[in-house]
Amino acid sequence: MVMKTITRVLLVAGLAFGTTGIANAKDAPKTLMGASGQALADTCAGCHGTDGSSGGPGTPSIGGLSKAYIVDLMKGFKSGDIPSTIMGRIAKGYNADEIGKLAVFFSGQKFAAAKQKFDATKVAAGKKSHEKYCEKCHADGGVNIEDDTGRLAGQWSPYVKESIAAFMSGARPMTRKMKKRMKKLHAKGGDAAFEELMAYYASQQ
Repeated sequence: MVMKTITRVLLVAGLAFGTTGIANAKDAPKTLMGASGQALADTCAGCHGTDGSSGGPGTPSIGGLSKAYIVDLMKGFKSGDIPSTIMGRIAKGYNADEIGKLAVFFSGQKFAAAKQKFDATKVAAGKKSHEKYCEKCHADGGVNIEDDTGRLAGQWSPYVKESIAAFMSGARPMTRKMKKRMKKLHAKGGDAAFEELMAYYASQQ
């Protein structure tokens, strides 16, 4: 169950923009000082794949996300405003200029939808829930990122599941509008409604 089985927040563990290992994160500012966005991004490939295209279900693809969204996340991890397991330590290894370079590089890449299995019987219901509760901010079926929101369509389902759990548990703060809509959706369909949403997003390959 989405809200009952979560003991840790993979949202923040998955968004590992840093190096391929925690130990390397501490060395990144020394070894990559003055590096290009490409060079900095290469250190993220171990978790997020080449050019931000993740091959692991617990780690999101970050190529093609908006620059502002990436910068805000990294700043939140670095300051501790966004709780994390390893991302806080990794983000602290980058200064504002380096975070900006990472954001520019990844925002310029093409988003790669995850090739994954999904329950086709839940897609239609998930689409309806998205249109009623999520479309206003996550437009075009979860594809549009113009309002600097995260991309949902085509993202790995395990990552989306953990993200939803983090928001619903309060581990990750929501805007008042998002909290209201998420509560309404859960009140209507419970955890099953979120499973349907994940099937809909996963179907967009």
